[in-house]
Formats: sequence, structure tokens, C-alpha cells
Amino acid sequence: MDPQFATSGIAHVWTQGDWVTRSVALVLLAMSLTTWIIILWKALDQRAQRAQAKGVEGFWHSADFAEGLEKLGSPEGNPFRAAAIEGREATRHILHKDGLNGAPPQRQLHDSLDVSDWVERSLRKSVDDYSARAQSGLSVLASVASTAPFVGLFGTVWGIYHALLSIGAAGQVSIDRVAGPIGEALIMTALGLLVAIPAVLGFNALVRGNKGISHQLNRFAHDLHAYFVTGARVTSAADGKVLPMKKAS
Repeated sequence: MDPQFATSGIAHVWTQGDWVTRSVALVLLAMSLTTWIIILWKALDQRAQRAQAKGVEGFWHSADFAEGLEKLGSPEGNPFRAAAIEGREATRHILHKDGLNGAPPQRQLHDSLDVSDWVERSLRKSVDDYSARAQSGLSVLASVASTAPFVGLFGTVWGIYHALLSIGAAGQVSIDRVAGPIGEALIMTALGLLVAIPAVLGFNALVRGNKGISHQLNRFAHDLHAYFVTGARVTSAADGKVLPMKKAS
């Protein structure tokens, strides 16, 4: 489509269209802005989390837990640091290290769980909290991707209907009188597709990015579980040189 024709067509649709046509155009504009805001926001979050994931190996090569936390990076929006802290606090609680003046706190129902179960539950909660945050906004992208073409199509049908009414009222039917109004009405369908396509591509890219980060976080949580329960990370042959850290007091 010629960009000049598209621009003039959009301007004509806006100036000559009724309130329904303008409302459809505004809805598509709002969908487009929302889509790009969510894509940029989530992309920046994933970029930061991928950078934070690089600190995981540094965490395991630290002399103690406190130093490891520093290597994981800032606490703001950091799922890896949050998981480490959640595991530490769970271990402290189940082993009764947080009592007043060193005394064990009053026992509760969940204290019947052993260290492994309680730490696993706490780490799973931390991972689930990240997953919930990571999914926020994606449902909006999915909704835009599935509805924007139909919103544009509605605008086209409405525009064609009014164009045909105008042509019929004029009493003169020729290809040049039909092509212009119908072509301008079809621009609404094109706008719907222009809104939907970035939403689809952005949704797929963000889902793929979330899966990669979730995989790294789950692997880190598995190692944290082993560390808090046994005092050492579960290592493979390639990681054989990783030494156990000193536990946080």
C-alpha cells in the first residue's frame, strides 16, 4: 500500500467518518500503545533478569552466603536473590534460629515438616511468585492479538456501509466513485492487522524469554534446596570444582 495513500486515507476516514468510525480508530490506537508499552516493559525486565542470572555461578563460588547475595545483584525485581533469601529464611525458621533471645519460637502446625519439605515449599513459592509476575501483561497481548483484526474489520464494514449509502444517495454509480470510499474503509482492516501482528510477535518472544529465565531459576532453586538441606550444592562432573559455601548464620 502506498504510504501517501494510506496517510491521506486515514485522515479522510477520521475527518469524514462518524463517531463509530472514530471510536474504532481510537480503540485501535489504544491497543497499539498498550501493546508497545507492555512489550518494552517486559523486554527490559527480561534483559535485567538475564543479567542477574549470570551472577548465579558467582554466587556458588562465593566464600559465604552474604557474599553470594551481593554477587546476585540488587534485590529489586531479582528472582534469584529472592529465592536465595526465601530459602535462607525458611531454613532459619524450621531450625528455630529466629526465636527471641535465641530461644526457639512457639511451634506451629507447619513445624511438623522436616527441613527438606519446608525449604522446598518456600523455594517453590518464590518460583511461583516470579512466574506470576512474569505472566502479567501477556494476557493483554494475547487479547489484542486476537481481537484487533476483528475491531478493524468492524470499522471496515461500518465504513463500507456508509460509503454505499452515500453512493446510493448520489444516484451515480461508477468505479471511481466506489473505489475511493471503499478503499478508505478497508484501511481500518489494515490498521487492525498492524496492531495485531506486533502483539502476536511480542507475545511469542516474551513467552520464550520467560521460559528461559524460569528454567534457570528452577535449576538455581534445586541447587539452593540441596545447599540448605545438605550444606553443599548438587554438582555435576563439569562443576566438580565448586566448593560448598559457608552457611549464613
